[in-house]
Amino acid sequence: MIAYFDCFSGISGDMTLGALIDLGISEKWLNDKLKTSIALTGFDIEVSSEKRKEINGKRVIVHVSDTKCSNDYASIKGIIQKSLLSCSVKKKSLDIFDRIAVAEAKIHGCLKENVHFHEIGGIDSIIDILGTMLCIEHLGIQKIIASKIPLGKGFVSSMHGIIPVPSPATVEILKDIPVYGTDIDFELVTPTGAAIIACLSESFGKMPKMKIQDVGYGAGKRNLKSIPNLLRIITGHLDTDKNKTHHFESLYLVETCIDDMNPELYGFLMDRLFQDGALDVYWIPVFMKKNRPGTMIQVLCKENVKKIIIERILSETTSLGVRSYEVERKTLFRETVNMKSSFGTIKVKKIINPDKSIRVVPEYEVCKKIAVENNIALQTVYNKINNEINEKF
Repeated sequence: MIAYFDCFSGISGDMTLGALIDLGISEKWLNDKLKTSIALTGFDIEVSSEKRKEINGKRVIVHVSDTKCSNDYASIKGIIQKSLLSCSVKKKSLDIFDRIAVAEAKIHGCLKENVHFHEIGGIDSIIDILGTMLCIEHLGIQKIIASKIPLGKGFVSSMHGIIPVPSPATVEILKDIPVYGTDIDFELVTPTGAAIIACLSESFGKMPKMKIQDVGYGAGKRNLKSIPNLLRIITGHLDTDKNKTHHFESLYLVETCIDDMNPELYGFLMDRLFQDGALDVYWIPVFMKKNRPGTMIQVLCKENVKKIIIERILSETTSLGVRSYEVERKTLFRETVNMKSSFGTIKVKKIINPDKSIRVVPEYEVCKKIAVENNIALQTVYNKINNEINEKF
């Protein structure tokens, strides 16, 4: 199952837990599971239904009667490690707290192990994070994608006095994650919410092509004047209709034009770009300023390596800047299969054509290796394998 976190009003720990509970988690089950799994007492989870701009969502409040729980990172880490939770829940929960601790350590200039969580520590934050991971496991969510993250503005009171919104910790946690500013004078994203989505989401952007199964809403603490203060989580399954012969995916095209670089450097650059995760690299002849002949570099890549690709181009070329924009790619379904041939068992590519007929083609690297090892022409290898493919398929 896939889950899309639609963070149109930001994200916090309690909003995340509320939205997951709204997807079908029993309040009693969650309370019992937490109380029997972790060495903490004096807390209860209260779940209520509240409206935000006439949209109903689940509001989660953690009532704490025992305030003896330590707020330092080492203690919280020990509580999670000693719990009876599954290895997956433990690992993801520790990742989230670690992300917060690293940010706080940098901001306050101390060691990670010495970080004391004034704002997000305590039982309520532990419950928000562990409860979130328990719900994700219980619902069977295996992949998470999120929208770009909106940020509020203004100032908020803290243990350190008045600090700007978004808070320094939130900004640090959200490094390398797509965000955008708003005119909403409110803390839309808390450090806990930022760490949860930073650690769990595989990518950020548009909702993927999926078949919707359910929708859950988690209500924030306050009613906002301009928008409903809710987190929406949409669950379902990716659209993988086996009758289709193709699928679409969102990629990025990074490009720049160069007219003053040694041509010998281009081959090295292409090798490094593919090592960085580029899907395709193109050199295109162009005419630039003052009618100078130049080369346009275009690199097709996934969002998670876009930053690496951009840094590679800027460091390995004479370019002063690059452009990048989102593109959509349509590809035919294909898979690599093993085939017995006169050269032994080899890998070939099996492709489903638009008319649903099957096309099988030999892999270049496989044919190249056979040609070199047997000291025969590459074209001879291709012809022989293609003839055998025609006989078998």
